Amino acid sequence: MLSQKLRGILSICRKAGKLETGFAPMKEALPSGRVCGVVTTSDISPKTYKEVQFYCQKYHVPVCPVPLDMVSMGNAIGRKAAVIAVLDAGFYDRIHRLCEEEHSAEQPE
Repeated sequence: MLSQKLRGILSICRKAGKLETGFAPMKEALPSGRVCGVVTTSDISPKTYKEVQFYCQKYHVPVCPVPLDMVSMGNAIGRKAAVIAVLDAGFYDRIHRLCEEEHSAEQPE
């Protein structure tokens, strides 16, 4: 259910032109201040994730790992990628909230 909602939001975000797809485009967009948050897939390499964290911390941009792999992400946005910069605060907040809800639902009370 969560992955279906995430794919839907990411697809709408892409159609609205509010994504930078891939590590290099994300890195180029960060200094502009347009990036509201960065989304990473579950199968991102540890080295790439560390670099994403480094650049996002440098520009004070949050990172949200999502429970989608590169193939599922690619199906949603039309291009296989492990890193996506979201350029709209509303879209990023919704993605982040969905991931937090899923994470809190998995933890026993």
